[in-house]
Amino acid sequence: MGNGTSIGKVRGLGSAHEGAHHWLLQRFTAIGNLVLMMWLVGSIVWLPDLGYATVSEWLAGPVPATAMVLLIVSSFWHARLGLQVLVEDYVHNAGTKFGVIALLNLATIGGGAFAVFSVVRLALSSGTLGGAA
Repeated sequence: MGNGTSIGKVRGLGSAHEGAHHWLLQRFTAIGNLVLMMWLVGSIVWLPDLGYATVSEWLAGPVPATAMVLLIVSSFWHARLGLQVLVEDYVHNAGTKFGVIALLNLATIGGGAFAVFSVVRLALSSGTLGGAA
Protein backbone atom coordinates (compact mmCIF):
# COMPACT_ATOMS: atom_id res chain seq x y z
CA MET A 1 0.00 0.00 0.00
CA GLY A 2 1.26 3.41 -0.92
CA ASN A 3 0.84 6.80 0.63
CA GLY A 4 -0.65 8.39 -2.47
CA THR A 5 0.61 9.29 -5.89
CA SER A 6 3.99 10.88 -6.43
CA ILE A 7 2.48 13.96 -8.08
CA GLY A 8 0.10 14.35 -5.14
CA LYS A 9 3.03 14.36 -2.72
CA VAL A 10 4.87 16.94 -4.78
CA ARG A 11 1.88 19.29 -4.97
CA GLY A 12 1.01 18.79 -1.32
CA LEU A 13 -2.55 17.85 -2.16
CA GLY A 14 -4.74 15.40 -0.34
CA SER A 15 -7.12 15.07 2.54
CA ALA A 16 -4.46 15.75 5.16
CA HIS A 17 -3.91 19.31 3.93
CA GLU A 18 -7.21 20.81 2.78
CA GLY A 19 -9.41 18.87 5.19
CA ALA A 20 -7.41 19.89 8.26
CA HIS A 21 -7.62 23.56 7.28
CA HIS A 22 -11.38 23.32 6.73
CA TRP A 23 -11.82 21.50 10.05
CA LEU A 24 -9.79 24.16 11.90
CA LEU A 25 -11.78 27.01 10.33
CA GLN A 26 -15.01 25.28 11.39
CA ARG A 27 -13.76 25.05 15.00
CA PHE A 28 -12.48 28.65 15.10
CA THR A 29 -15.77 30.03 13.80
CA ALA A 30 -17.64 27.85 16.31
CA ILE A 31 -15.60 29.30 19.18
CA GLY A 32 -16.10 32.83 17.85
CA ASN A 33 -19.83 32.23 17.53
CA LEU A 34 -20.03 30.92 21.08
CA VAL A 35 -18.22 33.93 22.56
CA LEU A 36 -20.15 36.47 20.47
CA MET A 37 -23.52 34.83 21.17
CA MET A 38 -22.82 34.93 24.90
CA TRP A 39 -22.01 38.64 24.51
CA LEU A 40 -25.25 39.19 22.53
CA VAL A 41 -27.46 37.37 25.04
CA GLY A 42 -25.82 39.17 27.96
CA SER A 43 -26.22 42.53 26.25
CA ILE A 44 -29.88 41.93 25.47
CA VAL A 45 -30.57 40.83 29.06
CA TRP A 46 -29.05 44.10 30.37
CA LEU A 47 -31.14 46.34 28.09
CA PRO A 48 -33.92 48.16 29.99
CA ASP A 49 -36.53 47.13 27.38
CA LEU A 50 -36.58 45.49 23.97
CA GLY A 51 -38.33 48.27 22.06
CA TYR A 52 -37.08 49.37 18.66
CA ALA A 53 -35.79 52.69 19.95
CA THR A 54 -33.77 51.12 22.77
CA VAL A 55 -32.25 48.35 20.66
CA SER A 56 -31.42 50.64 17.73
CA GLU A 57 -29.85 53.20 20.07
CA TRP A 58 -27.78 50.43 21.68
CA LEU A 59 -26.74 49.03 18.29
CA ALA A 60 -25.73 52.51 17.10
CA GLY A 61 -22.75 52.39 19.48
CA PRO A 62 -19.39 51.50 17.93
CA VAL A 63 -18.63 48.47 20.15
CA PRO A 64 -22.04 46.76 19.79
CA ALA A 65 -22.12 47.44 16.05
CA THR A 66 -18.62 46.03 15.54
CA ALA A 67 -19.34 42.95 17.65
CA MET A 68 -22.62 42.39 15.79
CA VAL A 69 -20.87 42.59 12.40
CA LEU A 70 -18.27 40.09 13.65
CA LEU A 71 -21.05 37.77 14.83
CA ILE A 72 -22.80 38.00 11.46
CA VAL A 73 -19.64 37.29 9.47
CA SER A 74 -18.61 34.43 11.74
CA SER A 75 -22.09 32.86 11.71
CA PHE A 76 -22.50 32.97 7.95
CA TRP A 77 -18.96 31.70 7.41
CA HIS A 78 -19.55 28.83 9.86
CA ALA A 79 -22.82 27.93 8.15
CA ARG A 80 -21.17 28.00 4.73
CA LEU A 81 -18.34 25.70 5.88
CA GLY A 82 -20.74 23.19 7.42
CA LEU A 83 -23.13 23.15 4.48
CA GLN A 84 -20.22 22.81 2.04
CA VAL A 85 -19.15 19.60 3.80
CA LEU A 86 -22.73 18.35 3.66
CA VAL A 87 -22.92 19.02 -0.09
CA GLU A 88 -19.51 17.45 -0.75
CA ASP A 89 -20.50 14.31 1.17
CA TYR A 90 -23.98 13.75 -0.26
CA VAL A 91 -24.07 15.26 -3.76
CA HIS A 92 -22.17 12.94 -6.08
CA ASN A 93 -22.73 14.42 -9.56
CA ALA A 94 -19.93 16.93 -10.28
CA GLY A 95 -22.16 19.37 -12.17
CA THR A 96 -24.86 19.34 -9.54
CA LYS A 97 -22.27 19.69 -6.79
CA PHE A 98 -20.79 22.75 -8.51
CA GLY A 99 -24.25 24.33 -8.91
CA VAL A 100 -25.29 23.67 -5.32
CA ILE A 101 -22.02 25.05 -3.93
CA ALA A 102 -22.38 28.12 -6.17
CA LEU A 103 -25.93 28.67 -4.83
CA LEU A 104 -24.67 28.10 -1.30
CA ASN A 105 -21.98 30.76 -1.77
CA LEU A 106 -24.52 33.16 -3.26
CA ALA A 107 -26.97 32.63 -0.40
CA THR A 108 -24.42 32.98 2.39
CA ILE A 109 -22.63 35.98 0.88
CA GLY A 110 -25.94 37.65 0.03
CA GLY A 111 -27.47 36.98 3.45
CA GLY A 112 -24.34 38.09 5.27
CA ALA A 113 -24.04 41.25 3.17
CA PHE A 114 -27.68 42.14 3.82
CA ALA A 115 -27.26 41.60 7.57
CA VAL A 116 -24.05 43.66 7.71
CA PHE A 117 -25.73 46.42 5.67
CA SER A 118 -28.62 46.46 8.14
CA VAL A 119 -26.31 46.81 11.14
CA VAL A 120 -24.24 49.51 9.45
CA ARG A 121 -27.39 51.42 8.52
CA LEU A 122 -28.60 51.29 12.13
CA ALA A 123 -25.17 52.24 13.44
CA LEU A 124 -24.87 55.23 11.13
CA SER A 125 -28.42 56.42 11.78
CA SER A 126 -27.22 57.42 15.28
CA GLY A 127 -30.50 56.62 16.99
CA THR A 128 -33.05 58.28 14.72
CA LEU A 129 -36.21 56.22 14.33
CA GLY A 130 -36.35 55.07 10.74
CA GLY A 131 -35.30 58.44 9.40
CA ALA A 132 -38.25 60.28 10.98
CA ALA A 133 -37.40 63.76 12.18
